[in-house]
Amino acid sequence: MTDKSTETKVSEAQSAALELAKLPESERNAALYDIADAIEAERERILDANETDVEEAEERLAEGEYTRALVDRLELSASKLESITDMVRSVADQGDPLDRTLESRRLDSGLELYKVSVPIGVIGTVFESRPDALVQIAALSLKSGNAVILKGGSEASSSNRVLYEIIREATAGVPTGWAQLIEAREDVDTMLGMDDSIDLLMPRGSSQFVSYIQDNTSIPVLGHTEGVCHVFVDRDADLSMATEIAYDAKVQYPAVCNAVETLIVHQEVAEEFLPVVAERYREADVELRGDETARSIVEMKEATEADWSSEYGDLILSITIVDSLTDAIDHVNAYGSKHTESIVTETAARASTFMRSIDSASVFHNASTRFSDGYRFGLGAEVGISTGKTHARGPVGLDGLTTYKYHLEGSGQVVGTYAGDDAKPFLHEEFEGDWNPGHLSGE
Repeated sequence: MTDKSTETKVSEAQSAALELAKLPESERNAALYDIADAIEAERERILDANETDVEEAEERLAEGEYTRALVDRLELSASKLESITDMVRSVADQGDPLDRTLESRRLDSGLELYKVSVPIGVIGTVFESRPDALVQIAALSLKSGNAVILKGGSEASSSNRVLYEIIREATAGVPTGWAQLIEAREDVDTMLGMDDSIDLLMPRGSSQFVSYIQDNTSIPVLGHTEGVCHVFVDRDADLSMATEIAYDAKVQYPAVCNAVETLIVHQEVAEEFLPVVAERYREADVELRGDETARSIVEMKEATEADWSSEYGDLILSITIVDSLTDAIDHVNAYGSKHTESIVTETAARASTFMRSIDSASVFHNASTRFSDGYRFGLGAEVGISTGKTHARGPVGLDGLTTYKYHLEGSGQVVGTYAGDDAKPFLHEEFEGDWNPGHLSGE
């Protein structure tokens, strides 16, 4: 990579964004297929670079600097690379998010207004140790016509550098500069001050990290923060189903943000349910931490106040027993991170109450929290899971990387015609029709 300043890289991204917004979908898709093919062809190169990162991370794990969860997220394998290429092709196969007519309104005969989807522009991203995040973000940005500034964690620097170089080489036909890699921590601070050049920031990390970004920039921030997710086993739950859901939500992949961190159990089923699920957890080496009632049923460590708001990212689970549906809802809203929650119950009315009362981006009924994912939602992939409430929420796919603008097609109209004592009234009629420059569908 050439040694350019962050300002130069952002400037190049700005220029590329203007051209990328006009690039036909067929060319964007072709570039995505080229990326997938290149990753497959360069598999050994990627795995060698990743091995360097993992070896260094294992040393820092032994020294107590890193967690096992971080190392697990960092490590790539042949199967993970296959999943990455499948993801890139899945993004290419999604419908075009650009130039979609969202609304059509006839203001007058021959005067038609269209609300049309367009790229956001230049997106700055800062993400954690998972190298596959770089590919996901780049693929979604390309498909949605956005230029992107990529900043991964230093623990994945070798992996990120190789993946970036492969992506850049594979997209020679895309406007130069559409994807930029920055690596130094001070580059992030530089980026935060470039509100005249960067249109959106997307940090992925802890709440403290996202808060730091928000407090030190005037650029709009779409935050992906920690996942303190819950499964509530209701009094009316199918307990066999509840066992499988609670187990999957914790054990299937504990290092990710949509894994469950707190299991909430209704007191009416706790005596029957808890010993069964606890045995399953123990077979998987899950450390259990419970409140007083949970510990009176099954032997486990004592949960502290901090446990209820902790994202472990590991084989650790806190358990609390509640007296009512209302208590479960209150616990989630008090301690959750607004990510993903699930209720297991056979009573639709109780599921509805839970789902409508929880203030989280995703709320499930009789399903594992692990389904909270852009690929599983059918979005192709995700740039992150937004726990905020504006612009985009939950897994952010292609639609979350677009905004809109208004196109007005006229035939010589002036505002004076619609003002004053003899003002002509507006029609303001909604109609079915797509924006097609220069071709009005009016009378």
